[in-house]
Formats: sequence, structure tokens, C-alpha cells
Amino acid sequence: MRVLSGIQPSGTLHLGNYFGAIRQHIALQDEHECFYFIANYHSLTTVHDADRLRALTRDVAVDYLTLGLDPNKATLFRQSDVPEVTELAWILSTVTGKGLLERAHSFKDKVAKGLAVSMGLFSYPLLMAADILIYRSDLVPVGKDQEQHIEMTQDMAGYFNNTYREVFRRPEPLLGETPVVPGIDGQKMSKSYGNTIDLFMPAKQAKKRIMSIKTDSTPVEEPKDPEHCNVFALLRLMAPAEEVAQWAERYRAGGMGYGEVKKRLVELYEEQFGSKRGTRDEWLARPADVEDVLAAGAAKARAEAQAVMADVRDACGIVTATR
Repeated sequence: MRVLSGIQPSGTLHLGNYFGAIRQHIALQDEHECFYFIANYHSLTTVHDADRLRALTRDVAVDYLTLGLDPNKATLFRQSDVPEVTELAWILSTVTGKGLLERAHSFKDKVAKGLAVSMGLFSYPLLMAADILIYRSDLVPVGKDQEQHIEMTQDMAGYFNNTYREVFRRPEPLLGETPVVPGIDGQKMSKSYGNTIDLFMPAKQAKKRIMSIKTDSTPVEEPKDPEHCNVFALLRLMAPAEEVAQWAERYRAGGMGYGEVKKRLVELYEEQFGSKRGTRDEWLARPADVEDVLAAGAAKARAEAQAVMADVRDACGIVTATR
């Protein structure tokens, strides 16, 4: 089965990105044919600094390689190295009703908050659908809250197939146990909230962020509820199940302060991410090798996209020069 997913280079990757998506992506490379793209076209809806976008795009590639993505198992590439995807997004827009785009959660959320909405954000689902359909993807890993994206893609594939002829296969969501990762303020960890714990932060900075995680004012001697604690939520993601159960017992028994749990979280962070800083530095020192990985991935991905676009153009009567 072919798996497709992308990640935006809109900021430094953090624990929310890792536990919400990247960890699953790395695991899937041993089970399926995986295509992972760095969605730099998508990030133009929020990042308007060229140098920063270039650096963030590179950093996403470096972070994936550091975390264990194997270029011999998974295809890693930049979205912009497959320009056919924007052509397909336009063609999909000609068979997709405006009402479908207006129902997109991301669009409605921005409107509800009174924020300015660009045409890029409004038509975001079109480009997302093109990303999925152009590689004839079978499965798209998403959390339950993102399932609408796949439903909209299925709709657009149906609109095209019904208007012209059968070209696109129907992608299905690969639903995982995607956790809501809390930030240091208790809200969902997000770059836009400024509440993240970034991957591979210097040890002192990481410790400072973790020790600043918001907790309640329950006295040390009193029992505490692990199910309503931001620190415990992160501990559950990073510690072995047996250790998590032991901490839960200590919470409920009382006599333990939140600072003790935070210190353990610092240790777990260092074990899982701090230990990989050296590997990341090695990749950063080899930009040509990183580029080789992305170029090889782009060549494979673009060959697939060009074959699909040939079928799309033929189906709807678009003629291009013969080379």
C-alpha cells in the first residue's frame, strides 16, 4: 500500500509534531511504500520570509533523517520539486464547488476568529487533495480531527472521475491514536501559540521550557489527578507504560510535587531527543547529502506525478507540446 503524508515547514518542529505525526511516519516506512513531502507551497499561507522558508525546509529534512527516516525505505522530497501538483490543484478547482471549500474546518476557524483569510488558505484543500491524488496514494495517516481532509479529497476525486473518466483512486484515512500533545500553557502544542517544546533544543533551554509547564496549585502532600495534568500527559508519551503506571499511583497517593515529575520529563527528553543532537549536527554539516536525498526522492515522486498528469490531461482534453 502507498502511504502519503506531508508536513509544513512553518516553524521549528516540536514534540507535538513528533508524537502527532513524525513518530508514526517513521514506523510506517517498515510496513508500506511511503511518500513524505515537505509542504513548502502550503507554508506560504503563513511564512512570508524567503530566507526563513528555505532554512525551515532544510530543517524539516534534517529532522526527519535524524529521527530515523531511511531514504532507502521512504521517499522524502520537497513539494515544490513536483510542480505538477499545482497544475492538478487548478484542474480540481474547475470541478469542485465553492461550498465544499467553505465547509473546511481551518477556513471556518479563521473566519470565526475574525482573521484575514487569503485565497491560498481558502483553496488550501484543493492543493492538499492534489498532493494526495497525484501519487495515487492508498492511505493517508491522520488523526480523527483531520479526517475531513481525506473526505474532501475523496469528494474531489469523485467530481473529476464523474465529470471526465476514472483516473483517480479513492484514498482512505489511516487513523492512528494521535494524541493531543499539550504545550507548556496547557493548550494544544502549536507554533502559533508559542507554547512548544522544540525537538533538539539545547539542554538548558529544554529544561527551562519543561520546568515552566503550567500546573495547578495542589500542595505537595495532597493527592493529584494525573488525567488532568499537562506534565503527566507528556510523561505518558515519553515513558514506558510500567513507569507511567507507577507515576499515576504516586499522583493519587499524594506526597509528590510537580517539580519531581518535571525533572523526570527533562531526563526523558534528553534520552530521546538530546541524545540525537550530534546526529543532527552531522546532517547539518553535510548539506550536499541532504540535497541528494531530497533530489532522489523528488525524481521518484515526480515520475509518478507526471504519469498521473498525463492521464489527467488526456481525460480533460488539455494538449501540451510534444518534446
